[in-house]
Amino acid sequence: MARNIAGSLLSTLVRASNGIQSTPAVVKPKKMLQLYDIENCPYCRLVREALTELDLDAEIYRCPKQGERFRPELEARGCKSQFPYLVDPNTGTEMYESLDIVAYLFETYGQRTLPLKWRAGKLQTLGSMLASAPRVSRGMQASPGVEPEYLLELYSFESSPYARPVRELLCEMEIPYVLRNCGRTQLQEWILPPVRKALKITPRSELANRLVLQDMEGRVSIPYLYDPNSETGLFESEDIMQYLRDTYGG
Repeated sequence: MARNIAGSLLSTLVRASNGIQSTPAVVKPKKMLQLYDIENCPYCRLVREALTELDLDAEIYRCPKQGERFRPELEARGCKSQFPYLVDPNTGTEMYESLDIVAYLFETYGQRTLPLKWRAGKLQTLGSMLASAPRVSRGMQASPGVEPEYLLELYSFESSPYARPVRELLCEMEIPYVLRNCGRTQLQEWILPPVRKALKITPRSELANRLVLQDMEGRVSIPYLYDPNSETGLFESEDIMQYLRDTYGG
């Protein structure tokens, strides 16, 4: 597990501050956005980074290679197997192309000019490709698990090195979930949870999902998985991954 986290941390460092800091969207969608993607796809990563930066939640439908659960559904909707694919039931918009999706999210929900870094689209794509390299094939190939009756909920932010292995496993197992974005807005949130605990620092975030997690569990630590099917809530990547294998392993 230590080697897994080390490789994930390298991917995080490659992307610098992308997918960490949040400036909440001016408009929140009434109906949940839906994203068909692959965890280690560099194009999909760009969209998930934008979701974190806008503090937008989404239903995530994982479509790894050789996956048979959601790939046929995507092909029926969009007529081709290409990722990422965004479905916005609030506007009736369905679209491919990562940078087009990013621009759409900022325009529709951020209601602000596309940040300068996102206008350098080719550089962002190159950086995301470099970030995929340390993960090799993790989160790419299907190893189907049992599909839960109700969607799991994952409290995460895109560049969290601890959340990434959990998302990779969810992708391999083709398990859909609700992504509850928990980006950072305060300097204190950059301090590691064990250090915060030792110093008795409790940041009071302005983000709804962090507030919910704080009120629900008494602390904020990423990742956090909630399974409504068993009413189980778990922190810690390794514990979450073991739970997923034990509960939904094929």
